[in-house]
Amino acid sequence: MSLTFCNVHFTKQPQRVVYVSGALMKSLKLTGKKNIRLRLGKDAIPTMIKPIKRAGNHLFLATGVKSAIKVPKSGGIYLRNLQNDEVQLGPLVGVLTDGPASSNQPFGSRTGFIKQLLREGSNKCYIFAFMPRDINWQQEQVYGYFLTAGGKFERKMVPLPDVVYNRLPSRRAETSPYINQLRERFMRKKIPYFNWSFFNKSDIYRLLENDGAANRYVPETHSNPSSEKMREMLDHHHFVYYKPSAGSLGHGIYRLTYLPKKGYFARYRKGGKNVLLRFTTFESLMRMLRSRHGQGLQNYIVQQGIRLIEIEGCPIDFRFHMHKNGSNQWIVVGIGAKKAGRGSVTTHLKNGGALLTPGQALGRVFGGRADEVLQRAKSTAIKLAESLEIQHRHLLGEIGFDLGIDQDEDIWMFEANAKPGRSIFRHPSLRAEGKASIEHILEHCLYLSKFRRRDEM
Repeated sequence: MSLTFCNVHFTKQPQRVVYVSGALMKSLKLTGKKNIRLRLGKDAIPTMIKPIKRAGNHLFLATGVKSAIKVPKSGGIYLRNLQNDEVQLGPLVGVLTDGPASSNQPFGSRTGFIKQLLREGSNKCYIFAFMPRDINWQQEQVYGYFLTAGGKFERKMVPLPDVVYNRLPSRRAETSPYINQLRERFMRKKIPYFNWSFFNKSDIYRLLENDGAANRYVPETHSNPSSEKMREMLDHHHFVYYKPSAGSLGHGIYRLTYLPKKGYFARYRKGGKNVLLRFTTFESLMRMLRSRHGQGLQNYIVQQGIRLIEIEGCPIDFRFHMHKNGSNQWIVVGIGAKKAGRGSVTTHLKNGGALLTPGQALGRVFGGRADEVLQRAKSTAIKLAESLEIQHRHLLGEIGFDLGIDQDEDIWMFEANAKPGRSIFRHPSLRAEGKASIEHILEHCLYLSKFRRRDEM
């Protein structure tokens, strides 16, 4: 297989003819050939080829070819020479998401991120965004959103893509029968679909239990704990976190503390404010939790509390934004240090937290040893990503880890997110990392679709 970057042009001839410059004929090993099959995504057609005298790598597509396989635009793109005289344009990359489909913000709050992804990707591939309802499975086509040079969306019909990057925003939608069927259909058609679904916290802890080397970084955690287990955890650790298995953004999290001779304390967030309640007995604490979440207290986990390093008396943890790169290796792309707001249960920015660079945070705690501690945390994050990928049976392309460092300098993993938010990249010092994150998503799409140059592998 050979891979070449070329310029695609459109001509108005109605027939199914492809005009190929001499240099491109040689590069694709087509010299002397009269016919090829030209492929885009899952569509392919037979076509005549005619050499032309033109310096550089150029491909001219007659109207009959362009419309038959729905080539979305002219310009720079890769050509992949396959077996049996088949040449593939691409890759054709689909970004799966959802939204209200308004003309200005079709993907709601994610529209800016989608635009950035499409803008950066337009130099490497045919990239478009689409929603589940945009797929026509009978015709094997997608009515996708492409980005014009002026930054506006335009809709075009294209074949099923070579790879799908899943950014569906809703846990509820992802567990629907329709989305389950959609994923299975892509799998049956051998279309790589990465970031299968949101992680469930209890599933992640269970997966990592199978790897002793990775599990050492996970605090003691129990799913759907009984009252007896809750009491045992509080007696042993003195403080724990009680949080929903499928929660996000810190919603529904309690910090529960047991202080002998003083009682039990519950800290949580309600109506945008931090709440602290004291209970004289364990039973009264459990009555409060049951009144708020039902008798069964299902779909919750209880997790050992960790005494994190602090700045100004406020604990800090770290969001590690991980990506698979173009060589299919895990790397740390961005790190944000999150300082908890005063009295807050979590370090989430929406709950009064502050965002710092890791250098700022670790420098204040460890001084000259900050870089040594950071490198150890990076190595841990990569180990955790590699372990999670081995245990998880679907393709992963990015992970957001919430890691903490305790006062003995031990590193802990609290959460893993399959579709991490991008709020850390709003920090002025992390904008370059935000751009690198986009580039790694695109490079991984090229890797999964097998559009990689040999010198990049």
